Amino acid sequence: MKSPATITLAFFISLALAAAMQTSDADLSKLTGQIKVDGSSTVYPITEAVAEDFQGKATKTRTTVGVSGTGGGFKRFCAGETDITNASRPISASEAQSAKTNKIDFVELPIAFDGLTIVVNPANTWVTQLSVAQLKKIFTADSPAKKWSDVNPAWPSETIKVFSPGTDSGSFDYFKEVTVGKDGKVRSDLSVSEDDNVLVTGVAGDKNAIGYFGFAYYAENASKLKLVPIDGGKGAITPSNKTIEDGTYAPFSRPLFIYVNAKSAARPEVAAFVDFYLANTAALSKEVGYTALPAPMQERAAATWKSKKLGTQYLDSSGNKVP
Repeated sequence: MKSPATITLAFFISLALAAAMQTSDADLSKLTGQIKVDGSSTVYPITEAVAEDFQGKATKTRTTVGVSGTGGGFKRFCAGETDITNASRPISASEAQSAKTNKIDFVELPIAFDGLTIVVNPANTWVTQLSVAQLKKIFTADSPAKKWSDVNPAWPSETIKVFSPGTDSGSFDYFKEVTVGKDGKVRSDLSVSEDDNVLVTGVAGDKNAIGYFGFAYYAENASKLKLVPIDGGKGAITPSNKTIEDGTYAPFSRPLFIYVNAKSAARPEVAAFVDFYLANTAALSKEVGYTALPAPMQERAAATWKSKKLGTQYLDSSGNKVP
């Protein structure tokens, strides 16, 4: 349960953001120009929802939102091809170096929380929960479990069909690091797609399938899929807005981001879009199935954007990932 102080803080943050939007809404209709966004399929539903609402007010602007995956989005962003990139993980050291080489400064903004959600087909009656160790058995390239009985002898001797985001996806990177390790290898016989809707269809169409993607895609397709609680070492936890926000859905809770090109941010239409994004992302995140940031993180993101603080908080001065 949130404390009164947390609720009060969230209330005043909401009032401040709403006031800012009331000031700028009258001018949105005067804006022109194109805003180019690409990147994570996980973040796409939030950004697309923001873009649709923004377009309804800033009718002379055009916002395009691509879905090339977190890695693919960073490649374009660091080459100066897009104004904003969606990311389901922090920028990597090599990507940050690429941006520096190409003289691309950026502002990093967390916008919501997500929980990578593991799902099976509803006809799967034997999997009621999975441990991280069992997920490793299924997804590792080192003697992977080919049949369900390889994971648990009590389960059917049926071939497992594995669905996964593509290797350009931040979801893939995060899942791989948690399950098989950063230096481990994932089995090569995955059915992969950068489009999470394809993964949903795949798992929904095969009794022996398993897959994973952002919580929003499960929420949108709950009637077609079976959610799997995950035991990260402290008992099986089912992903929900509450367990994702408080971190008990470990180790698969994670923040989601947008990265804004600092040069692009100087353009009125891009600045207005990001203002609009931060003012509305809490409500829209919930609307599309993600978890809004806690009030202190909302406040910190707003302050980072207001000051146009450059760089990432997830890498140190040597380009190493901050623990």
